[in-house]
Amino acid sequence: MKVFLVFICLLFSCPAFAEYEATPAKGVAMHGRPRYGWNFKNFDYANPDAPKGGMLKLSAFGSFDTFNPYTIKGVSAAGAGMLFDTLMVESADEPFSEYGLIAETIEMPKDRSWVVFNINKKARFHDGTPITAEDVVFSFNILRTKGLPMFRYYYGNVEEVTAEEPLRVLFKFKPGDNRELPLILGQMPVFSKKYWEDKDFSATTLTPPVGSGPYKVGEFETGRYVVYERDPDYWAKDLPAVKGFYNFDKIRYDYYRDATVAVEAFKSAAFDLRVENEAKKWVSAYEGFSQKNGLIKESFDHGMPSGMQGFVFNTRRAIFADKRVRQALGLVFDFEWTNKNLFYGLYQRTQSYFDNSEMAAKGLPRGRELKLLKKYEDQLPPEVFKKKFALEKTTADGNIRPQLEEAFKLLEQAGWTVQDGVLKNERGEAFKFEILIDSASSSAWERITLPYIRNLKRLGIQAVLRAVDSTQYKNRTDTFDYDMIVNIWGQSTSPGNEQRYFWGSSAADMAGSQNYAGIKNPVVDALIEEIIEAPDRQSLVAATKALDRVLLWEYYVVPHWYVPSVRLVYWNKFGMLKDPLMKGVQLMTWWVDPKKDQALKALRQKEKEAAAQDRKTVYQRLKEWF
Repeated sequence: MKVFLVFICLLFSCPAFAEYEATPAKGVAMHGRPRYGWNFKNFDYANPDAPKGGMLKLSAFGSFDTFNPYTIKGVSAAGAGMLFDTLMVESADEPFSEYGLIAETIEMPKDRSWVVFNINKKARFHDGTPITAEDVVFSFNILRTKGLPMFRYYYGNVEEVTAEEPLRVLFKFKPGDNRELPLILGQMPVFSKKYWEDKDFSATTLTPPVGSGPYKVGEFETGRYVVYERDPDYWAKDLPAVKGFYNFDKIRYDYYRDATVAVEAFKSAAFDLRVENEAKKWVSAYEGFSQKNGLIKESFDHGMPSGMQGFVFNTRRAIFADKRVRQALGLVFDFEWTNKNLFYGLYQRTQSYFDNSEMAAKGLPRGRELKLLKKYEDQLPPEVFKKKFALEKTTADGNIRPQLEEAFKLLEQAGWTVQDGVLKNERGEAFKFEILIDSASSSAWERITLPYIRNLKRLGIQAVLRAVDSTQYKNRTDTFDYDMIVNIWGQSTSPGNEQRYFWGSSAADMAGSQNYAGIKNPVVDALIEEIIEAPDRQSLVAATKALDRVLLWEYYVVPHWYVPSVRLVYWNKFGMLKDPLMKGVQLMTWWVDPKKDQALKALRQKEKEAAAQDRKTVYQRLKEWF
């Protein structure tokens, strides 16, 4: 009888079997179809014929005490993520698509209520053991229980994970729409169950762990440097998603105390490439250097949202609980003066959490966005519907009297008045707070923050700047032990589950989350879910605009500035494909060009000999004089 029932089910495709039927694919897109087809050879922005060899030397700041970048404890070594492969790889020339790495193929139904990853039979850890579905299940569980807090949010909608076969793993999802979840799982690093099952995953470790990525740990000295060596037997080196990547034989990170020291080291050729985020250094720090002596300054445009950088109010503190107070303090940050006098006019004021993209809230809400916001109209301030959000502009001459007057009105409404030159509340308590920064970047932030503190003083507010070392800074931000910090939330071209981690109420009290502002807003929570459940790109854009608008009108941060490009300074030894990319520079597709490298070495030798000759001439003249 059982045989007959199985035969009937096969004939008529019984639901119990049909539930998990889907066509295997090598790529998946968040919305629509992925750009690259089944037989693609390599990503268009990677050179499959790039030569292997040479060393890439980079800089890092502070120190490190672990090679596990996926836990809250310790400070991980720069570049440690290169030790571990993920199930799939995200492309850089699409909004959000992924292609097979450890997972050779992916299967899922139209409603994305589950996903299957079929493991590539060639996939291997560095110790030669095969990667199996059991390793994937172990990785998922260890990340969710002992990994960074973000993994609990990212994987919160996974109901069950099962190793159905040695190379096949099934993830079932909880009821509800979460189109992004299969792609989020595709980004999951995979760990060796054999290696980790008798070790504490949450502890710091300077024993290089067994991974499966393109690089292994070579030499290192804590707080000074770490070298990664390319694995010549890397199992995935010929896969389409990897072809043309990871061309450097070695990648070395040298650690520096601060950015000023790092710049001087760079100019002395101590390392090869630097992302220059400071306008002053971009304009003036490299004077006397040019392509003639081997240095290149170049801006690479991209299509990524700018994200949000700003002074962040910790609303867990009573003094920042009132939105009117936060708005008032934002008014006296004089961006126009800062841009003119400190940044050479190079920046644009950030007016959105998603500037430089179609997802930024502009003008008044309309269409799908308006319809969505109307659902929460009774919980939102009327300005959301009636006023275009715009940060006030100053005259850039240091005169902010109109802004001060408006700020005083808001503070008075919130119960703060100036008494003997000091802003106090009804209980006579002075308004004072601390702005916490990382000492590694203190030289850059002091010149920006101190003028802001002077303007706050004009309101009667006592603000002080405090710089602490990188380890203490991380510990304090992980536990939300600060009044105000400077933070940058990067954004992707396809926002999703990470928004819970940035702004969600449940993240506000979880140590290590990035809800640094302590946001607990039911409308924000609801709009995040609208983003996650968006069935198409148009709905995603509308929901993101709505979230953006609500965050802006709540004044959780004092927005800073952005530039829609990546500014690099590098020594002319590299080859690269230079077509502009949606997601910016892909450094792991660069390579050491042998001819350029040789020419650069010859140029440096020539400069060395010239310097030696100059010293010799000076010495000879001194001998003649004396």
